[in-house]
Amino acid sequence: MPDLPLIANLPYYPDSAALFSIVAQQPWAVFLDSGFPFSDQGRYDILACDPSVTLVTKGNSTQITRNDSINHSTEDPFDLLKQELSQFSSLNQSDLPFNGGAIGYFSYDLSRRLEKLPCIAFDAEAIPEMVVGIYNWAIVVDHHKLQSFLIGRGCDERRWQGLIELFSQLPALDKSQTFSVVGDVVSNMDKTGYTQAYQKIKHYLKEGDCYQVNLSQRFVAECSGNPWAAYLLLREMNAAPFSAYLNFPEVQVLSSSPERFLKLVNGQVETKPIKGTRPRKAYPASDWHQIDQLRYSPKDRAENLMIVDLLRNDLSKACKIGSVKVPSLFAVESYATVHHLVSTITGVLDKGKHALDLLRSCFPGGSITGAPKIRAMEIIEELEPNRRGVYCGSIGYIGFDGNMDSNIAIRTLVHSGNTIRFWAGGGIVNDSDPEQEYQECFDKAAALLKLLNKLSVDGRH
Repeated sequence: MPDLPLIANLPYYPDSAALFSIVAQQPWAVFLDSGFPFSDQGRYDILACDPSVTLVTKGNSTQITRNDSINHSTEDPFDLLKQELSQFSSLNQSDLPFNGGAIGYFSYDLSRRLEKLPCIAFDAEAIPEMVVGIYNWAIVVDHHKLQSFLIGRGCDERRWQGLIELFSQLPALDKSQTFSVVGDVVSNMDKTGYTQAYQKIKHYLKEGDCYQVNLSQRFVAECSGNPWAAYLLLREMNAAPFSAYLNFPEVQVLSSSPERFLKLVNGQVETKPIKGTRPRKAYPASDWHQIDQLRYSPKDRAENLMIVDLLRNDLSKACKIGSVKVPSLFAVESYATVHHLVSTITGVLDKGKHALDLLRSCFPGGSITGAPKIRAMEIIEELEPNRRGVYCGSIGYIGFDGNMDSNIAIRTLVHSGNTIRFWAGGGIVNDSDPEQEYQECFDKAAALLKLLNKLSVDGRH
């Protein structure tokens, strides 16, 4: 392989979904989606397929597939992925955010490889805890500079030219595929069940077990058709800067997440936890009132600050001593259906540490567990009827160059078999109100419920 990656200019198209549709049906096709042109909050789209290596973790075993060779390992999945990436880590890179590397998901339940947790909730997901491909080529679209690039390494001339030709002739976006929801969307908790779980959390808070616990509902519906068709509609209805579509053999993931988990560029670390939510309003004056309510809410600020403190601690495990800072506290960010209270924590990666060391030290994200993290996760396992799977895990990339960007997998649908599922929840603290917390679940679920309702009314999408 050459030291420098191959780079070719491609025609720029504002909507990368049309570009991705060329390969969307191929197993292991991945699309990290900035939400553009429906949102201008993101900048880069990354799409790839045909990985040279795949890693699939189920329970204590990871299957590593390379060409026609299949091996199994019980080693730590984070270490296994680091080993695969280390073969390329000394190579020179371009200035693009992604120069080839790992793309995939790390499910919430992968945390069982990191911490000893009880096994109470039912695993209705029955999907791998980690699914990651190592991609030697990818397309990077820069919506600020209006440029597109094909980047790769290890491609022979014929393969390289074939890729350039394939992605230089943009087809019309194929909307002939359909996806339909069959029957009702059903939650795994009715209001009575949610209130009982809420009261149990309040008991734990009063007893001093924890300061905050995230409690979520799981929504499920039977479905048929092509989930890519559902994602095309989702990105129009609820565009978000950390969206993704992953077409893996056992599962498809449709994410419209607004939350960054971990970004690492040249040793500089950033995380942006969300804590605090208000629904959008139709009239500007009412919408501004919602922003003011959120910005100055003592409860939401206290809830946010708890998670900031947790993440400062998590980052310090992999960052240089004294480098962890909080440059932004309690900023309001607005999305299609909700406003969020967002803080920013930064740090500098310690010498000798890898992106996967950082990911491992912070996983899963504190904004979706509670504090302290391990006790909150034990309570989640006790009170939520179902395992979370991909929800509240992370989707993103870790490049050959050591850089990383990842989301918290909220506002995320998961499709396998003949069902599609998503989750919504919020943090419970001492001064929470059960009616408000229950309603917040539906405020956060609004866009996904609207999507599935639209797909159940007519299956033309």
